[in-house]
Amino acid sequence: MWLILCPPDSVDKHFFMTTSKKLSVADAAASAIASDATRPTGLAYLVGRLDHVLNQRLRDACAPAGLSVPQYTALSVFRAHGALSNAQLATRTMISPQSANEMVKQMEAKGWIARTPDPAHGRIIQISLTAAGEAVLGECDARVAEVERMMFAELDEAGRGALLGQLRGAVRALSVQGI
Repeated sequence: MWLILCPPDSVDKHFFMTTSKKLSVADAAASAIASDATRPTGLAYLVGRLDHVLNQRLRDACAPAGLSVPQYTALSVFRAHGALSNAQLATRTMISPQSANEMVKQMEAKGWIARTPDPAHGRIIQISLTAAGEAVLGECDARVAEVERMMFAELDEAGRGALLGQLRGAVRALSVQGI
């Protein structure tokens, strides 16, 4: 059976034709909805586009302070969580341990972080934010906050809080470890 989907006013105002029987508009719509249930909604594409544009805006916001977006993210993670190992930093900043190690070397050379041996584990090095790192992070915070406000200008504080909760829930739903 073939279903010919045309706008109702182009063929018949009340029916879509098939090779073997007429279907009402409601039947054809139900059939279309059923097939749409297996198709993506485009939300993943839209989130990807948002990620791309947001990354551009964050690069622009961090560049005047000499920070890359991954460096800003790492410094923010240190501020929020305190000292971390390289492996923990890589996980929290969503980059490979090798990339995290290279980034740590660059940030340590600029004096933004300090590395100290973990007193409980001789082979683990704890990385923490320095006063210089806190200062450069603070330099970017207002610009990053402005990007966030611009991105969701139509939402009030309660709406932004609800969206934040939904986004965290989406990350948890798709993550093995959560946030």
